[in-house]
Formats: sequence, C-alpha cells, structure tokens
Amino acid sequence: MIDLHTHTFFSDGVLSPAELVYRCMKNGCEAVALTDHADYSNLGFLIESALYGAERLNRSYDIHVIAGVELTYIPPGDIAEMISRARQLGAELVVVHGESPVERVPPGTNREAVQAGCDILAHPGDITESESEMAAEKGVFLELTTRRGHCRGNRNVAEKAAATGCKMVLNTDSHAPEDLLDERKVSAVLKQCRLEKDYYETLLGNSREILNRVKRQEKI
Repeated sequence: MIDLHTHTFFSDGVLSPAELVYRCMKNGCEAVALTDHADYSNLGFLIESALYGAERLNRSYDIHVIAGVELTYIPPGDIAEMISRARQLGAELVVVHGESPVERVPPGTNREAVQAGCDILAHPGDITESESEMAAEKGVFLELTTRRGHCRGNRNVAEKAAATGCKMVLNTDSHAPEDLLDERKVSAVLKQCRLEKDYYETLLGNSREILNRVKRQEKI
C-alpha cells in the first residue's frame, strides 16, 4: 500500500510525523507522504520540517517518506505561484485541496491546480470532464479518497478519469490513527466506484510512478 496524502499535528492531524510514519509502516505501507495543510503563512516552515523529518525517518524505517504539502483554500489566481514556490522550497510532492462536495474551496480551484501542474489534485469530487482531460494531458493525478465526506465525490472522479484516460491514485487524507490505510478501506472505495478488486494494482502502479519521480529528484 502507498498513501500520498496525510496530515500531522503540524496542521489539523493528531499524530506527530514520526508516529504517523511508524503506524503506516506497521500497517503495511511501502511509502507515505507528509502533506500538511499549507498557505502563505506556513509554507516554508512545513516544507523545512517535512524535509528534515523525512530524511531522518527514511534512515530509520523500512518505508519511503516523502516531504510534501497540501495547498489548501488558496485563491485560484495564486495557485500557480504557490505551487512554484513550494517546489522552490524543496517540496517533493505538491497536493492541492480540490473542489470536494464538502469543505468547499473557491470555484475554479480544480482548473487552476491542474493548469499549474500540481502532482495530485486531492478529492476533486466536482471535477468536470474538461478538467479531467486537461489533467491527463498535464500528468496530474486525480485522487480517490477514503476520507469521510470527501469520498462522496469518488464516483464522479472515477467516471471522469475513465472517460478521459486520466490516472488516479487512492489516498486517505488521514488525520488520526483510525484513518490510516488498510485493505478494508481500499475495498470500500473500489466498491463505491464500481471498480474491480484488482484495479487497486493499477492505482498502486500510479502511486509508484509518483514515488519513482520523487526518488529521481532525490538523486539529483
């Protein structure tokens, strides 16, 4: 299993990065991304902390830890600049909080995030076919989520991705121990989206594609 969207107590999660990573490893995850909520005020702090934590934890545990952020409630006109800034500061993965049926962000967020080339558009439940088509062209991955509330948009995401050939990943948006990824949650999302059980191998392959991209960046 791979989970590329999680939160620690540096935003609105309850676990420290070290505890989150350890619990993910014990659950059988081969990789996890630390992606706390970021805006103008805390971007630099979060990326610096995540990079240091990932470096230390990668030495200690048999799991690959990625230092990322989730840009959240950024005005659409600023999203491209913030993605660029996050990468300049060293973020290995840039997730953008998409237009979900819950926790509604400003309209236009999905399109601007895709246009700017974020890595993962998180829980973009209201995504349109044209936005999904653009995501496929730009190599942006759409997220299926186990997160309560946000998961109500999963079927639309899966349908739009299937229609446009856009790649998807499955993440948890974890905030607490009970949110962490397991086989039961994977099965529930696949059933909700009317996807075959073995489709998770495709989703895993897509997550590994992102992971391999990060590993190449780490070697530069």
